This record gives sequence, C-alpha cells and structure tokens, in this order.
Amino acid sequence: MSSILWKSLVVSPAVLGATLLVSATAIAAPNKTTEASLVAQPTVTEVAQQPEILAQTTIDQVNRYSNEGSQNNSQSQVTSVSQFSDVQPTDWAFQALQSLVERYGCIAGYPNATYRGNRALTRYEFAAGLNACLDRVNELIATATADLVTKQDLATLQRLQEEFSAELATLRGRVDSLEARTAELEANQFSTTTKLVGEAIFAVSDVFGENTGDANNTVFQNRVRLDLQTSFTGRDVLHTRLAAGNAQAFSLVDNGGGVINSAEGTQTFQVGGGTGNNSVSIDRLTYEAPVGPAQVYLAATGGRHSHYAAVNNPYFFDQTDGGNGALSTFASESPIYRIGGGAGIALNLPLGQGGGILGNSSITAGYLASDANNPGVGQGLTNGDYAALGQLNFSVGDRLALAATYVHAYNGTGGNLFDSGAGSNVNNTFAGNVAVGTGQANTLINSGSSNSYGVSAAFRPSEKLSVSGFVSYHDVTGSGIADDFEAWSYGAGVALADFGKQGNVLGIFAGAQPYSFNRVGVAAGNDVPYHFEGFYKYRVSDNISVTPGVIWLTSPGQSSENDDAIIGTLRTTFTF
Repeated sequence: MSSILWKSLVVSPAVLGATLLVSATAIAAPNKTTEASLVAQPTVTEVAQQPEILAQTTIDQVNRYSNEGSQNNSQSQVTSVSQFSDVQPTDWAFQALQSLVERYGCIAGYPNATYRGNRALTRYEFAAGLNACLDRVNELIATATADLVTKQDLATLQRLQEEFSAELATLRGRVDSLEARTAELEANQFSTTTKLVGEAIFAVSDVFGENTGDANNTVFQNRVRLDLQTSFTGRDVLHTRLAAGNAQAFSLVDNGGGVINSAEGTQTFQVGGGTGNNSVSIDRLTYEAPVGPAQVYLAATGGRHSHYAAVNNPYFFDQTDGGNGALSTFASESPIYRIGGGAGIALNLPLGQGGGILGNSSITAGYLASDANNPGVGQGLTNGDYAALGQLNFSVGDRLALAATYVHAYNGTGGNLFDSGAGSNVNNTFAGNVAVGTGQANTLINSGSSNSYGVSAAFRPSEKLSVSGFVSYHDVTGSGIADDFEAWSYGAGVALADFGKQGNVLGIFAGAQPYSFNRVGVAAGNDVPYHFEGFYKYRVSDNISVTPGVIWLTSPGQSSENDDAIIGTLRTTFTF
C-alpha cells in the first residue's frame, strides 16, 4: 500500500449596511480606521455557537468609512464647540467655527462629548464640521423669512471654505462614491433578509498500521456546505443548509483480516456530506428565535443537540462538525450529544437575573425524533427513535463553564446508540449510521431505551489557553438478552490559541472512545479503545485555513490484539 502522505497541498455574499450620513457631520477621518480582529475567540460561556459574519472585499471600503471611529456611532446635538473635550481652541479657524456653531447649532458630536476619541481634531474632521455649517446656513437662507445669517458670518464661511477647500472636495467626493457603491450593492444583493455562509473542505488522508494500513489507500476527499441564513426580525435565524461530499471513514481491520464494527477514527468532514457521492441534500433546516427570556430552537430536519446545547469544548468544536475545529468527531464534542437527532424542539432558559449563585446559569431542554416524518407503525414524532435532553449550565465569569447533561433515548431494532439521528434501519451500514464509538457501545440487536449522564467543563486560565473535557455514562436496557449493557466515554483537550500567528490553533486531545465490556452476542474485546489526537490549524487568510494532524487509535474494536491505527490528515478549509 502506498503510505506516502501529504503528496500535495491544496490550498457570502454578506451584505453589510453602511450608515451614510449625507451631511458631513458624520464623515470620518480616513487615516484612523480600526481594523477588526482576524478571528473572534470563543468564550467558554456561550450557550449556542453562532455562525461567523463575513464581509466581502467589495464592501470593505464602505465598512471602513461607515464604521470608522468609535464603537458607538450614535450622535447627539451639542451647542458649543467647547463641549468637544479633545479639541483645543488654538487658531483663528477654531474660534471662527466655534462662533458659527454656537449661533447656528450645526455640528453633532458623540454622547461622551468627544469628537473622535482622545486625539486632536484633524483637518478632515474640521472640514466635516465646516461642511455641516455650510449646509445649515444654506438651509436657513432658503427657508428663513428674516435675515438670520449675517454678512460677517458669510464672510467667515467664505474664508474658511477657501482655507479648507481641498478637504471639503475630498470629503464630498467620498460621499458621492460611497452612495454610488451602496446603491450598486442594494441593487445586486441576493436578499434583504438572507445571507449565504459557505464552507468547502479538501482533505488528503491516509491510515497506517499493519492490516488496517494495508486495507486502505491514500484518499483525497471533499465536503461542501452552503448555509442560507435568514433573519426576519434581526434576532432570529432560519438555517437552510445544503451539503454534498464524497468523504467516508477508513475501515479498521483486525488481525484476522475482518472489518471491525467500529466508528473509531471518523473525522468531522466524513459526516453530514450528503450521500457520499457528491449529490446534494438538505442536511439542516432549523429555526431559532427568542420568546420572552427563552431562546427557542425548532428543527424540521437535521437537528442536533449540539445546535442548541453548550458543548463546552472551545476550539475543538466548530458549528457541528465544521472544518475549523478538531479533526475527529470524538474530539469535537462529547458523544452524549450524538444520541439521537432529526426533528423536534428545544429551548434555553436563563436562571436568575444576574448576580448570586444562579446569576450565570441556565437550563436547556430538547426533544429530537429521528423518524418524525414517517407515519408508519412504530414511527412518527413520538413512537419512533427519539432522544430527550436536559442540561444545566453554569459559568463563572468568562473563565469557567460547567454543564451536567441527561439524555433519555429510545432506539428501534437494528439501531445504534450514537447515531446522530440516522434512525433504526438494518439496511444501513454501521459506518453510515454512527459517527463515534465501538460496535460494542453502539449496536442494539433489538429495540431498547437508554439513560445517559454526562458532565463537561471548559476552563480558560488565559486569553490564549483553553482546557476542556467530558465524561459520559450510558445505561442501555433492551428487549433482548444481549441488549442490556453499560457504556463509558471520556476525554480532555488543551488548545493554544494564536499559536505562532493570530488565528492559529494548536490542539491536543486524548480520551477513550465510547466502549462497553462483556456484551453477549456482540464482538468480543474488553480493552479500552484510547484515542490520541494532535492538530495545528494554520490560518492562511481570513477565509482559508490549513490543518495538518494525526489521530492515533489503540486497541481498535476494544481488542489489544488488533494493531494500532494511525491516521494522518491534511485538511484545507475554505469559508465564504
């Protein structure tokens, strides 16, 4: 088998409104633009992971001028130039403009009584104020029935215009350009309520390790997601996501040459990619909106518990198996969130009003059914496969987050515990139904119910260091002899943000894939299947990242007699 890896490196429309104030009272100085951070660092207290809002380069200039200055761009009228605490009256021009402002009230400033931060008034800012006074005086001349504007003031304005003619011409040219650009954007925008958030993943992978290595070849795989995010009120979001891909997980092989019934080593881009042959499917249709103090989540298809519940795994989790977090599904989130999925409802409700022991806590509850669309016997919203989740979230500032999770689920004959809502279908392969864990921890020969308990925590001792982990226990009661079993899983990871460069992430994760011992009628093996993973996400640009990484699996299929498997991956992620 060819074991040469990494032979080659493969390296929305989002319309942002520009606040254009035609009067030059709000024209900003071009040389003081504050650039946004390259990447928004996640906090450990976030309840639900929101998608990134990306700007196109065609409107960078609009953003630069419309958002330039301070965080608060709201303006209020002032009556005296002396209210601008950062402007010094040092020359004749200031005194002349001060007199005009106090007489005609023609300059607006910021609520904190400053003109533009803690710095001196620039010539462009002065010209903006002058232009505002010109507009105000012209308005008075056009509408006044009495001589409100004196000849002396007109002479002063003429002298100021001559002194700042270059700056006034530049500012007016910029306004005209911005207005034209904004009109073009509005005329050609996709929708006034919808933006497109896309992700494309290219990945070169191979697996090494005696029999498993010989049974697999080097692959080049892909997955594409196009997420139409629609907001009707500005506080809600409707996700309509299309997905396609050709990625599938490697087959783990035992020393006898047989394929191991296991989902160990599955990577995030190998799930949720359509049918596996690049055909397009709708893999998510969900709606989130606030109702009073609660945040409500509705899923028509493709619902996942990790859409609405805090998984407490910063830097490893990325928008439900996205391409900017950990390589594997196991390191991405606790397996307890992969029990069930599909259609249903959930809500997050804050507890307390700030302060006190309940001030930073919330409760999460959700119900998802895998066969909600099927009206057949033993199917539907309540009689088919389902999973009901309850979770208590607690945080201490933005440094520590804790969650205690309970999931009650039912799986029909031929189902799997960690199926992410794939449902019970004996015609589907194990690998197609399961994203994490061994066959011993997943397979239900007959129908059965389960009660799962988990805890997760994330601790951020500094801005660039995050430590997170989880433990989950699963008690399954089936209708057959071999269906009563217990399963365990645990893991912990350390992430170093901005390692080597802003936006880069170095991640190390280790733990035990979901496993179960002493199951009757299911593949033998009573060894713990440990999982070790390391990856380094290198941010090439705001929209491109390259992530090389390694996954090491010990005792595949819960048997130390099987050779370890080592998976190497070079993943390139494009976001737009």
